[in-house]
Amino acid sequence: MTHKVIATDMIIIGTGPVGLFAVFEAGLLGLKCHLIDNLDRPGGQCIELYPEKPIYDIPSRPTVTGEELVADLMTQASPFDPTFHLSQQAEALERQPNGHWRVTTTLGTVIEAPIIVVAVGAGSFVPKKPPFKKLPDFEEKSVDYAVHKMEKYRDKRLVIVGGGDSALDWAINLAPIAARVTLVHRRAEFRGAHDTAQQLLALAGKGDLDVLYGNVTDMSGDNGQLSQLEVTTLDGDVKQVDCDYMLPFMGLKVKLGPIAQWGLNLDRKHVQVKPETFETTQEGIYAIGDVCTYPGKIKLILTGFYEAAVMARSAFKYAFPDRKMAGGYTTTNSVIQERLGVGDK
Repeated sequence: MTHKVIATDMIIIGTGPVGLFAVFEAGLLGLKCHLIDNLDRPGGQCIELYPEKPIYDIPSRPTVTGEELVADLMTQASPFDPTFHLSQQAEALERQPNGHWRVTTTLGTVIEAPIIVVAVGAGSFVPKKPPFKKLPDFEEKSVDYAVHKMEKYRDKRLVIVGGGDSALDWAINLAPIAARVTLVHRRAEFRGAHDTAQQLLALAGKGDLDVLYGNVTDMSGDNGQLSQLEVTTLDGDVKQVDCDYMLPFMGLKVKLGPIAQWGLNLDRKHVQVKPETFETTQEGIYAIGDVCTYPGKIKLILTGFYEAAVMARSAFKYAFPDRKMAGGYTTTNSVIQERLGVGDK
């Protein structure tokens, strides 16, 4: 089956905050964007890892959750009508005779554009799964590898497995709304931040949550719904823990995916770019956000926003040298305001 080729101005791979802001910056210049992401919704790491956790270093926002930030960026990009291709991964890349790039996804979607922007953050996040024999019996029903909505766990009995920052943070945050939270860690030392570990132990000391040092050795329940876990402690004691949901936070494996085979200069899974344009070693392909590296790089969301602005202008000049680029400020430029839908009618 031959798939129709979709033509656009810019293909953005990754729909995290930086990819979404790139839609806005490109839209100000009159560029149409199509976005590709292997997740089933926009938002990237913000949505997958901390949708309800506060972020404190977004300019003008003293505090904002990952979910709120993504919602705002989607609203900001909406005047430019971006097209999302979700639950699929950018796979094949081919240079066309006219100098454009053609991307084919794992679902067979074919998109062609003169500009490609790699904004995949650290790559595709894949949770490390614990080696529990019965784990597949309960996955997708009562085993969750990420917290998307805290309210889901209200009045539920939770067992959190792990000793890193995610495990400690969620044990603390979920304890006030869950019926009971039990943290299980394979040793008595935590990998998470010392202050967070002390806060967790203080809550355990007050009886607000339970901490067990040991390993899950059996899982019980019917039709995919957990009812109880067996935990063997470091002392060899076997304890039965009532459980509605198990949340294993054993860390994440990060994979750059097929992009690693695209002939870009890589430095430990990061794409090397020119900091004055954010172009890669392949003409017409740019990289912004956590995936790119250059001297003095600071890994912050706000840094990625800056990179998106510089990249959009550089890419415009490369791809459309005969077009006049709208300049100036959004507060005064009538062309930009018209594109935003806020100009004088």
